Amino acid sequence: MGRILAIDYGIKRTGIAVTDPDRIIATGLTTVATPTLLQFLQDYCAKETVDIFLVGEAKHLDNTPSESMRYIEPFVQKLAQTFPDKKIARIDERFTSKMAFQAMIDGGLKKKQRQNKGMIDQVSATIMLQNYMDSAQYQQQR
Repeated sequence: MGRILAIDYGIKRTGIAVTDPDRIIATGLTTVATPTLLQFLQDYCAKETVDIFLVGEAKHLDNTPSESMRYIEPFVQKLAQTFPDKKIARIDERFTSKMAFQAMIDGGLKKKQRQNKGMIDQVSATIMLQNYMDSAQYQQQR
């Protein structure tokens, strides 16, 4: 069984989280400059087995797509072309940044550390991944 890799896509930088090979634990991996994201994913997949890419869907409270979706959708298309053998799953990413920030506070990180936007993106990707693993959609696939 391969890993699930979560992508919190951003215009400048992208947070990445992965599961362990047994898909039990979601862990933040890194933050990548978005222009180098596809190359990073190719390099990572050359070393590790990844079965599923999980990409966040940016939505407004009324469930309509946010402005970010105009950047995310072309990326998802490129991802599918680059990795035709991998499944791409989508998950609502609303509130993950706020949840990540709160988790950093709860974890005792100092104010200076919490201002690291790359860390917030990485924690957001981890929250998305954990939410996916907890979802009924994923549980039915297992």
